[in-house]
Parts: sequence; C-alpha cells; structure tokens
Amino acid sequence: MLRFVSRLQHISRSTRSLTSLSTYTSRLSALSTSTPLSSSSRSPPLRQLSTSSSRQQATQIKLSSTMPSPASYPTPPTLPPQWPSSAQQITSLADQAIVSSDELLSTIVNQQDKTFESVVRPLAIHAGEEAKLVETGLFMQYISTNKEVRDASVEADKKLQDYSLTALTRLDVYQALLSARQHTEEHGIQLNPEEKRLLDRLILDRERNGLGLEESKRNELLEIKKRIMSLEVDFQKNCNEENGSLLFTAAELDGVPDIEGYKKEGDKYRVTFKTPDIVPVFKFANLPSTRKAAVLGYEGKTLQNAPLLAEMVKLKEKAAKMLGYQSHAEWVLEVKMARTPSTVFSFLSDLEEKLRPLGLAEREKLLKLKKEEHEKRGWEVDEEFRVWDYRYYDRLWTERELSLDETHLSEYFTVTTLIPKILSIYSQLLGISFHPVPRDEEHGGLLWHEEAEMYAVRDTVKDEHLGFMALDLFPRENKYGHAAVWGLIPGFQNAQNERSYPVVAMVANLSKPSPTKPALMKHQDVVTFFHELGHALHGICSWTQFPKFHGTSVARDFVEAPSQMLENWMWEPAVLKSLGKHYLTGEELPDELIDAVVKSKKVNQGLFNLRQVFFARFDMLVHTTEVDADLTTLWNDTREKTSLVSNEGTNVGGQSGFAHIAGGYDAGYYGYLYSQAFSADMYETVFKADPLSAEAGKRYREKILKVGGSRDEMDSLKDFLGREPTNEAFLKSLLGGEED
Repeated sequence: MLRFVSRLQHISRSTRSLTSLSTYTSRLSALSTSTPLSSSSRSPPLRQLSTSSSRQQATQIKLSSTMPSPASYPTPPTLPPQWPSSAQQITSLADQAIVSSDELLSTIVNQQDKTFESVVRPLAIHAGEEAKLVETGLFMQYISTNKEVRDASVEADKKLQDYSLTALTRLDVYQALLSARQHTEEHGIQLNPEEKRLLDRLILDRERNGLGLEESKRNELLEIKKRIMSLEVDFQKNCNEENGSLLFTAAELDGVPDIEGYKKEGDKYRVTFKTPDIVPVFKFANLPSTRKAAVLGYEGKTLQNAPLLAEMVKLKEKAAKMLGYQSHAEWVLEVKMARTPSTVFSFLSDLEEKLRPLGLAEREKLLKLKKEEHEKRGWEVDEEFRVWDYRYYDRLWTERELSLDETHLSEYFTVTTLIPKILSIYSQLLGISFHPVPRDEEHGGLLWHEEAEMYAVRDTVKDEHLGFMALDLFPRENKYGHAAVWGLIPGFQNAQNERSYPVVAMVANLSKPSPTKPALMKHQDVVTFFHELGHALHGICSWTQFPKFHGTSVARDFVEAPSQMLENWMWEPAVLKSLGKHYLTGEELPDELIDAVVKSKKVNQGLFNLRQVFFARFDMLVHTTEVDADLTTLWNDTREKTSLVSNEGTNVGGQSGFAHIAGGYDAGYYGYLYSQAFSADMYETVFKADPLSAEAGKRYREKILKVGGSRDEMDSLKDFLGREPTNEAFLKSLLGGEED
C-alpha cells in the first residue's frame, strides 16, 4: 500500500507513500482476521508479504549480485540522499527545517508585492526542499535497527507535524496567497494549468484547516489537530513496534508446515504476530482451538491503541463540525473523487447487495467442507462459520478443488531470480532501466542496512535519469512489519528551474533462505510485490513542476488504481510461464499449475470482497456518526453482518490494529474497492489484448504516471481510456461473465 503521512507541510499535504506494498494485499494473504493488508484485486491493504526473521535462519541477500551488471554505472546528475545514522542528526535536521520554513514565511508575508512568483512558487519549491532535508530522517522510525534513532524519528515527526499545522493556519500567509491570486486576476496573468491548480489548492488547504474561523476558534482547532496528529503517530508506532507472540506445542501446530522454522522454547514453539509466522497458523493449523487462539491473540496485539482510536474519532468529528462540515468523512471526501459520504455509502451498499448472494453460496460451500472435516476427525460438528475458519477452509477448498498447493507453487518462485525478472517486465513496459548504485560513499550507495539496495532508474528512450529507488525487502527485528512504499522525496523544478529528482523506498518482508531451501515467494507475494513496485514507479516516472502534485499525490480514492491494474500481469499465463522456474529442477511452471493459479483468482471472491466492504463500512461509520457505542462492539457487529462470519468469542478489539484508519486512509478505506472499477476498466481497455505492449506502456506512463496529481484524476482517466470510465469490467471480474 501507499504510506501517507498526516503531517501537513506548510504548502501541501505531504504524502509518504507506504503504498499501502499498497492497495489490497494479495488475495490469499488478505483473508486475515482483523487487520487488512494491502490492495490487489484479490487482496486488502497493509500489504503483507511472506516470511519473517523469526522463522528463517537466513543469510544476507543481495539482489543486485544476481542481476546483470552494466559495463559501467551511468553516473546520475545527482547523488542519492544521505541517510541519518544518529538520533542527534535527525533532531538537528528537523530543527533546521523549521528555522528554514520560518525564514521563508517571514520573507513572503513582509514583502510589498505579493504575486504568484513571489509567494506561490517559493512556497511550492520550499516544500520539495524541505522533504529533501527531513524525509530520510522521518523514514528511520520504520527501518532503523537502532532504538534511539527510531525514537528520535518519531519525535521529530511529531514536532514537524505540530509545526506544519501551525504554519498551515497562519493568517498572514493565507492573506498573502489571496493577494497573489488577486494580483494574477487583476493583471490578466496567464498561469499554466498546473500553476492554476497549485494556487487554488494552497488556498483551499488553508480554508479546510480553519482560515475562515475567528481567531479563538482557529486556535482551538489548531490544538485539536495537533492532538490528532500525535495520536496517529503513537497509534502507528504501537503497530510498528508490536512484539507479541504465542506459544504452541507441536501437537497444537498440527498441519502447519515447517514448524521447525519457529523458535523453540522448551517443548513449545514461539509464533509471533508477524505475517510470516501467524499466517501459516491461520491457514494450516488443523485444530480449531489453535486457530482461535491465534486469531484472538492477533486481534488483541495492540489493545493499547483502542483508547487512542476512540479519542481520535471524537476529535476528528469535533474538528469537522467546527469547520462547518456535518462529519469528518464529509471534510475528507470534499477533495476526493467520490466527493460525498452518501456516494460512498451508496457504492458500498450496492456492491454488498450484488456480492451477498455469492458470499452466502461460498459460505455454505465452506461450511459443508467444515462439516466433512469435523466428521472425518471425529469432532463435534459446528454449524458456525467463524472468523478463524475463513482462511483455513478457503485454503483447503482451493487445494482440493483446484489441486493447487501454495507451498509447492512457491518452489517455482525464488526471490533472488524472480525480482530481477519483475524489474525486467517493468523495464520493457515503461521504457526504463534499473542500475544498482555502487555500495560506496562516492556514489551514495551506503544505506541504512546491508541488505537494503539502491537503484538509479533511467529512461531508456531519452537516456536520462529519472530518480532513485531503494528496496529493503527482508525481515529483521524492529523493522516495519508489513510491506509498503514511501514516496520520500518528490520530483520538481527547483528555484534554478533545474530538475530535482525523486526518491522512493519500498519496504517488505520477503522470505529468507532456510537451511534446506532458498528464499521463496508465494504467488500472492508475487502479486503484492508487482503491485507495490507499481506505486514506486509512479513516484519515479512522474514529471511535474511542483512537488505537491508529484507521483502518487493524487486523490486518495484513485491512488490504488494504477497498481491494482498492474496486478493483472501476475495472473496472465504467459507472464507466469516466464517467471516460474523450480529451484531444484529448473523446470518451468507447468501449464496445469498455471491454469490452477488463474482459476484461483475467482475463488471465494464474494467472501473476500465482503470482507473489504466491512473494513470500508466500519471506517465510514466511525467518521460519519456520533459513535457512543464501544468501538469494539461496532467493529464486531459490522463484521458479522457484512462479512458473513460469526464473531462469537472474538470481542477483543480488532479495530486497535486497523492501521489504515490512523495512516491516511481514514474515511478512505473504501478507495481500495472504489478504485478497482477504474483499474479493471484501464486494464481491459488498454492492456488486455497485449499486456506487455510497449506502446500501451508508453500511453500509461504519459497519461497516468507522468502527470501525477497535476490535473483532475477524471481527466487523466478519460485521456487514457479515450472515453468516460465505466464499471462494467469491474463487475464482470467480481460477479463472473465471459472472459475475452
């Protein structure tokens, strides 16, 4: 998924794209219990890739050592950024940013002539320069091995969020922007479309944050928003640093593959709540009591967040009403494609109505399988379809009906050979090339960890540098536990009208080698990786004037569409054939296995997407109504009604791990489903006939990626499709219909 920061720079909403490895996560790993993963047409947010450090006794992996090396490194026009290595350095950089911003704002408000060139452009450019100064330090909270560095990064983030809100609500800066707009209109100055959009957005940002209220109300609103931001940072920190675990005997882990990969304590095995540890228990543990314990533990792993979320929701509602909105959701949606809460609720209700018959039929099918399983084992027959049954029986049904064993399938997807192949697909599709940055100080290739790698990305047609992409793909302690993309530094035209190049970072937790096997990827991990790399390359291939509109800085309910569209490649037989090769025999992925994979895309799609509707509905409910009821009760009631699973015995507070709701997707989770209508139409219209067409890839890069958020998203869609978008392809993918 894309990772978004709530911190508002004084000129813009800053986006750190955690792409949500972003949108839904791949379908098979998305059938989780409470916390959504990331986004794919078969997966939900907070993308979780495969296997954790607690399960794998691993050696260091370097991807670039397996990739073709260029004859000589094509030295870019600039070095990659430096990565802070001490707490003091991070604190100092944050302080420098605040001083620099104060100086700029003072200059702007004190000058006599307030024009676009003296007010608007300097504000826009400074946002990019500030990102270059601080974003690498703020990123450290997610990936540093040093606790002091992580803590300093969190505190710097809080300080900058507080400052940014204060700067954003300065009346004198707002008045300077109004004067600049008036000057532009009175003198008939013709701004280009991106400049006009920038001026309008800078003013709207401030009006949406209280620059219309009288002073005492403005100050009260500022304090409320500062508190909200602090709560969000603490909520995310608790998710990032969660280190809980459960102990199971070998008998309790019956059915779970490779249990010797877990750390052993006495006669029990320690299972952490990291995806690679806990997901195999959800999916393979034969004992319902083991799966129940795993679900309850997972849902309660961050219970300290429950009061934070409750306070956050109430404060957001209060802030929205102070600004004249009926709800926080109405405030959020004003600048999204959906525009209003009623549009979102109608979309969700309509989708649920269409999916419910399919979901009920799928539930009956899985309940029948459950009955057979219990009778075979001599257990009491349980007629309820419980939360801890979902992933287990979904997996079991897929194996039996499609003869698709995901553990066997993963033997064809070796990490160190697969990732270069995926980079090669993107190279062909987008006309770009990836060049590992030498690991030395001269070239800027020294990163925060020895397993992280940096690539310089180039346009192969124009032979020009596009930006830098960092990959940190393997698990370790205290590292961000899911998978996501951060758009750290935007691309823009600087004060000298020269290009300042973007920097993106992808964080994941792929499998490492075990004593008996190389690092392998499950197919859902492959889908997720391809999706998230799409977010990263949105940030690399964008070419806008201003940092505010760079890359994934688009409407939040469109941001997942490009990467959701790209997931389709990982279900195409020809592409799968090119990627899969057995790690022992060298055999290509067999056609019958490819056929089973393709068929599995539609397995239990009703239940899967109803689960997504549940997350979206809960998110909208807490942000549109005065929630007096306990949020845990609302979470469980909404899940049972919408997802068609029994909540009996699970009243532990699963919403406390719903990281999206405090990570930029508040009143926005619906976007994972909403944007699928666009992604399905884009793929069907432009790529379906020839997914690897360089001509289609060029069209996609020029009309979607390059423009970023510099124009209305609907205009980009219509330009790309050659017509108004429709939801026909989306509904066909969900409800069936003949494939072309």
